[in-house]
Amino acid sequence: MASISFGGLGNGLDFGQVVDQLVKIQRGPIDQLGQKKATAQSKLTDYALLEGKLLALQSAGDALRLPTSFDRSTTTVSDEKALTASASSTATPGSYLVRVTQLAQSHQITNKGATAVSSVTTDIVGGASASFTFRVGTGTDQTVALSSAATLEDLQTGINDLGAGVTASIVNAGSETTSAYRVILTATASGASNGVTIVADGTTLDFTNGGGTGGVDTLQAAQDAIAIVGDPALNPVTLQRSNNILTDAIPGVSLSLLKTTGSDTVSVNVTRDNGAVKESIKKFATAYSDIVKFVNERTTYDVATKTGALFFAEPTAKGLLSQLRQALSASASGLTTYSSVGEIGFKTERDGTITVDDAKLDGVLNTKYAAVKSLFITQAGVAGVAQRVNDAIDAIDDIGTGSLTVRKNALTKQLSSLTVEIDRKEDALSAYEESLKRQYAALDGLLSRLKGQSTFLQSQQSQGS
Repeated sequence: MASISFGGLGNGLDFGQVVDQLVKIQRGPIDQLGQKKATAQSKLTDYALLEGKLLALQSAGDALRLPTSFDRSTTTVSDEKALTASASSTATPGSYLVRVTQLAQSHQITNKGATAVSSVTTDIVGGASASFTFRVGTGTDQTVALSSAATLEDLQTGINDLGAGVTASIVNAGSETTSAYRVILTATASGASNGVTIVADGTTLDFTNGGGTGGVDTLQAAQDAIAIVGDPALNPVTLQRSNNILTDAIPGVSLSLLKTTGSDTVSVNVTRDNGAVKESIKKFATAYSDIVKFVNERTTYDVATKTGALFFAEPTAKGLLSQLRQALSASASGLTTYSSVGEIGFKTERDGTITVDDAKLDGVLNTKYAAVKSLFITQAGVAGVAQRVNDAIDAIDDIGTGSLTVRKNALTKQLSSLTVEIDRKEDALSAYEESLKRQYAALDGLLSRLKGQSTFLQSQQSQGS
C-alpha cells in the first residue's frame, strides 16, 4: 500500500504526529510482551550456563567417586636410562629392585651378500614364475607369487601387502659406484617365539641356500626380554617376556625396559600421590562453589529499586542448590572415622560457598588416607559424597523429570508462545496504524476543502462590500 501523507492545516495540527502517538499508546502491551520475552530468553540462557556448571561439578566428582579414579600413585626410578615406570590406581606403595639382563628384539634377517643384485629393478626370477614362502613363529605359511619378470621391489611389495607379521625393506649394502641390493625381513613382533623362517624361495636371492652360495645373514636375533625383580641376595623372580613392556613385574606398575643393566639393579619407588588427590578434592569444592556463586548472583533483591535479579522468583534455581547442598553435607552412614566433608577440612561460608582448609586436608590424607577415600567413593552399598552429588545432578538434569529440564522446557514453550502473540499484535497494530492514516487523511482533505470554501466566501463578502 502506498504511504499516506498529510498536507497540513492552517490551524497548525500535524495529524502524522497524532497517528504516531496513538500507535505508540497501542504499542505498550507489545513492548511489555517483548520485555517478558527478553527476560524469558535471559533465564533460558542462564539455565543453560548453570547446566554446564553442573556438568563440570559432575566431572570433578567422577575423579573421586570410584576407587580406580580416586587413587593416585607416582613412581621414581633411579636410572631412567635403563627403564621407566608408570603406576595405575592399583599400585601398592613400596620400593622394588629390578635388573634387566636382556632386551626383547624382533628377528631380522637378509639374504647373503653373494645373492645381492645390482638394481632394485633387476629380475630375481630365473624361470617362468617363482614363489617365496615364509612363516613367523609357529604360524601358518605365507606365500608371495612372483612372475617371470619380478624384481626386488615386487618381492618387497608382495610381502608387505600380506600384512602377515613381517615387513620387507631394501638396502644397498654395496657402495655408491657398485650397488649390492639386499632385502631385509623384520618381524613386526619382538620375542623369541616370533622368529622368521624362510620355508621356500624360488628367487635368485636363495634364502634357503638351495644353490650352495645363498642362505641368510641374521642381523638381529629373535629374543625375549629378561628382567629380575627383587633383591639379588635373596630370592628374586626372573621374568621372561616377548616385549619390553612389563605389566606384571610389579603389581599396578608398567615398566618400559630401555637397556640392560648388567649386575646393577634399578630402584623403582611407588608412592601414593596425595598431592594429586588433594587437587581433585579441591577442584570438586571449587566446582560446587562456582554453582553457588552463580545462583546467588541471580537470586538477589535490590531493596532500593525493589527489583529482584533474574532468578529471584525462580524456585528451580534455589531448589537445585538445596539438593546439591544436602548431597554434599549429609553424613554418610556406615563410616566410622569420617562421615562428613566438614571433618576433613571443608567449611561452608555464609554465602553457601565452600572453602577447604589446606593444612587439615593435608593432615588427614597423610595419616588417614583410607578413611578420606571411603568418604568419597561408593562401596558396599554406601554411596560416597562424590556419588551422592553426581546422583543429585542426574536427578536435576533428568531428560524427563529433572527440575532443570522441566523449567527449561517451560521457558522454551513460553518463548514460542510469546513470539506468536507478539507477531499477532504487531500485525494488528500495523492494520490499526493504516486505518488511522486513512481516517486522518480523509479528515485532512475535508478540512482543506472547508478552508478553501471559507476563504472563497470571505473573498466574495469583501468584494460585495
